[in-house]
Amino acid sequence: MDPCEGSLYSEEGLGVAALSTLYGGMLLSSMFLPPILIKKLGCKWTIVIAMCCYVTFTLGNFYASWYTLIPTSILLGLGAAPLWSAQGTYLTTMGSTHAEKTGKLGKDVVSQYFGIFFLIYQSAGGFGNLISSLVFGQTPTQGAIPEEQLLSCGASDCLMATASTNSTNRPSQELIYTLLGIYTGSGFLAVLLIALFLEPIKDAQQESEGEKQASPFWSTLLSTAKLFRDKRLCLLVLLPLYSGFQQAFLAGDYTRSYITCALGIQFVGYVMICFAAVNALCSVLYGKLAQYTGRIALFALGAVTHLSCIIALLLWKPHPRQLPLFFVFPGLWGAADAVWQTQNNDQK
Repeated sequence: MDPCEGSLYSEEGLGVAALSTLYGGMLLSSMFLPPILIKKLGCKWTIVIAMCCYVTFTLGNFYASWYTLIPTSILLGLGAAPLWSAQGTYLTTMGSTHAEKTGKLGKDVVSQYFGIFFLIYQSAGGFGNLISSLVFGQTPTQGAIPEEQLLSCGASDCLMATASTNSTNRPSQELIYTLLGIYTGSGFLAVLLIALFLEPIKDAQQESEGEKQASPFWSTLLSTAKLFRDKRLCLLVLLPLYSGFQQAFLAGDYTRSYITCALGIQFVGYVMICFAAVNALCSVLYGKLAQYTGRIALFALGAVTHLSCIIALLLWKPHPRQLPLFFVFPGLWGAADAVWQTQNNDQK
């Protein structure tokens, strides 16, 4: 979801509801859908179908309402879990194969592969945010934000407030359609490129199990539930859970209560570019450092960085005169987020 989503539909509460529905669908699908699709279709076509769910959500934004965004959010959530599972499986398999050929340690090569992947992924986020800022930057110049409004920005913002302010007025519908058209076209192009040029893979485990009869749906669901008997898995779940929470905070609360409230929606993309750029660079860096420092040191770095940012954000009173700080926090947040992205997804 675009960081502007919460700001565009904040008044009706639709943006938050769509985001919540999205993650609910993702939680549901993650329990049974990824292994079924990957086994039936393989990683490549699972990625293609899941990406089509993302394009569908973008199309739903052309006529944003409860009847379009909620169903497409559910569809996106159902496709998100198979997409990330297939991507992780693909990268792990390719990394392990390359490690065997070169005689390197498998986990080190896989970690580097994930670092490169998230470099590209976050770079795409940077370009996407740049596009949104350039499009929304065509909105007529707004006047100075009243000091009374600035007092309610940051941690003091009431997320239930519905009053429209100078900085949160929606851009024109024409600009919104322009942005959605660019995103939709990019989505269709991405699906086409993956379908035509991504090489199908099949790891050794899939080949050995290929002749086995597919397990019934309820058997797969029950097997997933039984995994939670393992205390190690229950503790491991906390990492991706926190990763989702902190990303939702930055994309939803920070962009609305800090950037949009104090600067205006046209600044959201520029500020988030800083997050994406730092995240991309750190993803590559951590992918290489992991083989020397181990994961524990990187996890500690990410935790301390995020905790420091959270405390500072609680105390900070955002003001337009403090423009550099609006970029510093996403930069630090991206440096920490790169830890969760590269190390959580490393399956070796």
